[in-house]
Amino acid sequence: MTADLAQLFEQYYAPLVRMLYRRTGDRDRAEELAQETFARAVAAPPDNPRPWLFAVALNLVREESRQASTRGRKLELLRAETDRSNEGPDADFQRGEDTARIRAALATLGERDREALLLKAEGFSYEEIATTLGLARGAVGTTLARARRRLVEAYRAQERGKHVAS
Repeated sequence: MTADLAQLFEQYYAPLVRMLYRRTGDRDRAEELAQETFARAVAAPPDNPRPWLFAVALNLVREESRQASTRGRKLELLRAETDRSNEGPDADFQRGEDTARIRAALATLGERDREALLLKAEGFSYEEIATTLGLARGAVGTTLARARRRLVEAYRAQERGKHVAS
């Protein structure tokens, strides 16, 4: 099992941390939760590792959120910033504003909608999303469509508010 776990770690650690970072907004916490997820995999080796690992990780986040709802953890939708030093301060400012609007729009979604979008962004298939979130496979398309629509509506509402306040 050691070789299998090492292979699972190599294959899924980075995507798991990325998804957890998007979910928590805290890189260190994302890494800790990913490590806890793999510790649980050692204790109970999964048959279907990808959905199992992501489901366990999301459950850990939910559990932590329930225990510390006042901490104010935020979602992170965008991937880690690459070196953009040549773009200048205006591009940095605009990117920061866009990220804040996306985070705020995501915060208006229900937990299941947010998680479905994050898993889809990680390249999960409908079957894997269904397994990870405990949905019927047929409900995944509807869930994703609804979540996308709500995200766009929330984002556009912020844009309208921004122009009104300007």
